[in-house]
Amino acid sequence: MNANEVGALSRSSLTREQQEQYDLMMDSPVTIVQIGEGNFLRGFFDWMVHVMRQQGLYSGSIALCQPRPSGRAKLERLRGQHGIYNLVTRGFESGEQVERRDTISVFSKLIDPYTEWAEFLALGEEPQLQVVVSNTTEAGLVYTPEAVEEGKPVLSYPGKLTLLLYRRFVKFKGEPEKGLLLLPCELLEGNGDLLRECVLRYARDWGLPEEFLAWVSSHNRFLNTLVDRIVTGYPEREADGWFAEWGYSDTALVTAEPYHLFAIEGEPELDHLLPLVKAGLEVKWTPDLAAYRIRKVRLLNGAHTLMTPLSILRGLTHVREVMEHEELGAFVRSTVMNEIIPAVALPAKEELTSYAESVLERFLNPFIEHKLEAIAMNSVSKFKARLLPSLLHDPSQQGLVCGFAALLRYYQSSADADGRYWGRTFEGKRYELKDDQAVLEALAACWSRQEELVSPVELASALLGLHAVWGTDLTQVVGLAEAIAAAWDEIGAMEQVQ
Repeated sequence: MNANEVGALSRSSLTREQQEQYDLMMDSPVTIVQIGEGNFLRGFFDWMVHVMRQQGLYSGSIALCQPRPSGRAKLERLRGQHGIYNLVTRGFESGEQVERRDTISVFSKLIDPYTEWAEFLALGEEPQLQVVVSNTTEAGLVYTPEAVEEGKPVLSYPGKLTLLLYRRFVKFKGEPEKGLLLLPCELLEGNGDLLRECVLRYARDWGLPEEFLAWVSSHNRFLNTLVDRIVTGYPEREADGWFAEWGYSDTALVTAEPYHLFAIEGEPELDHLLPLVKAGLEVKWTPDLAAYRIRKVRLLNGAHTLMTPLSILRGLTHVREVMEHEELGAFVRSTVMNEIIPAVALPAKEELTSYAESVLERFLNPFIEHKLEAIAMNSVSKFKARLLPSLLHDPSQQGLVCGFAALLRYYQSSADADGRYWGRTFEGKRYELKDDQAVLEALAACWSRQEELVSPVELASALLGLHAVWGTDLTQVVGLAEAIAAAWDEIGAMEQVQ
């Protein structure tokens, strides 16, 4: 049997045990409303609900809705499969390569709010509803003024949530215990706080009662979260072979790495509501997300920003390629372990080291093609947030200085007729720089003065002195310009400058 001859995934495709679990789920009350039909939540949160249900720890189900009209196609694909899909998890786990498949059925309702607005609002009346989870991208968690009309859907996610909460407030007459737990998974700092502010602003815009605003503020928990997992989506190369093996096709198939972390700014007692920790998942209920955010930004994101400019200049294209490179892989590992970790002002250095090891293992995942050009976007602002604090902690650190020197060289560029900026690798291959226009202009202008400047140290000083780029005058860091010039010489950057 080949992949073209198999039928589509449906309830009848499941084993008897899976069918029984599916039927039990369909009879379960809606306890979670999910806004976001995309790959990430299906490979992250929905899988977690599946794990809880498999262990008999959770008896609720999810009503799935898409945040934008463009999500209708994915919702329809899931409808065609009775809401069922597969998650294939593959990569390294404790040094061992793993691959496993979960057939996930957690959606008891699939609702398109743009064609089923009444059904969407009715979710607010579900008596056992407890949680709203979302991933609408960073652009979805913003306040955008819009009018509200009876019977017509609003466009924004916070606006939809406001009206769903108001329906719940009216239905249950403002009962405190009917308030909900809100878990936004958008990659924004303070995402729970932002969502609450948007909801209250819409409520005021639309003249909703002050009693409702008080209920929202006092009896609904908008929790800040941090999520960490690479969900790689539909595997084009392997899908047909898997379908032939499984005996059915799955248009909603998603893949992910084994690593996962869900840090939630709330008390551990909330695990009785969502027994994520009890299920053995890597979930942290914490009074303060700061430590987890700093750890991720400095180590995982920082390692990406460290490796990218130099690796692109050397002609590499993917993260895994960098980590498998004898010289560059050792450079990244040494800098993370010996320079970045000591500069992170957090206790439990052993935990930081363990986390760093897991990050470096994830970078070697053979099933993830993470392009350096994607990481390279807006590298200046990323460097300032991710690596500059570590560099300023100890400006003598050679790895961080080398990474900074490579970043500066990476931004040597010139504009074309369309205003796009282009740099060149050490071998002369062109690459496009994507960053804030003012940053690109300032750095390019500085590089264009190279012939006027007496030495590489003066060029480095001119670049470091761009206060508008760095937010400070880095020429005040003693010895940094000299160290940058020496690093340029070491990596051979200046030999290629024309």
